[in-house]
Amino acid sequence: MERVVCLLIGYVFGHFQTAVMYCKMKGVDIRSVGSGNAGTTNTLRVMGPKAGAIVLLGDMLKCMLAIFVSYLIFGRNNPDYMILYMTYTAAGSVLGHDYPLHLHFKGGKGIACTAGYTIYLSIQYTWLFFLMGLISFFVPFNLFHIVSVCSLFYYTCLFIMTIIYGQMGGFGVIGTQIPQSALIEVYVILFLLTALAYFQHRGNIKKLLAGKERKTYIFKKNKVD
Repeated sequence: MERVVCLLIGYVFGHFQTAVMYCKMKGVDIRSVGSGNAGTTNTLRVMGPKAGAIVLLGDMLKCMLAIFVSYLIFGRNNPDYMILYMTYTAAGSVLGHDYPLHLHFKGGKGIACTAGYTIYLSIQYTWLFFLMGLISFFVPFNLFHIVSVCSLFYYTCLFIMTIIYGQMGGFGVIGTQIPQSALIEVYVILFLLTALAYFQHRGNIKKLLAGKERKTYIFKKNKVD
């Protein structure tokens, strides 16, 4: 039951579409311009770096707030299972962001939501997750300026690091250790989220293979379709 509730909490919070709400305040329907994606990258390309930063922050925060609610409900009494509750909640947040009911299931790609999950992992467990996120995203970004490559590399690194850290006993609390069966659940969920990220980027992958994927710049003017 806790797993279902955490999924639902995340799914509800995921419906707060920062890009759609912010751009609508500026008189723009972000889903009808650029790539049509309601996420940070399209907002950055269409509206500029300030708007992109606001959307990134909003989408990270909604996942973090959802996890905090799950912590208040379940985590305080079962701290050794907190990583499991966090991961189910983050999965719900990504699903709510990617497939929002009120927007006819047309949302974003869930990368910023997952970044919020990574930050929460850094706060709850180790700063190494935050460092991993920075390196895995911004190193390839500075090399290629292709967000899809950075996003998929980041997701893959998050999945691998979570397994390594979990198998080293990092997700336990003092005097206790999360059962291996629960850890396997965490790994399976992250594997599915990684697969979902690749699925959501399938159009980008086709463009990459064809050499037609667009580059994105933070402080330089971006081309918009």
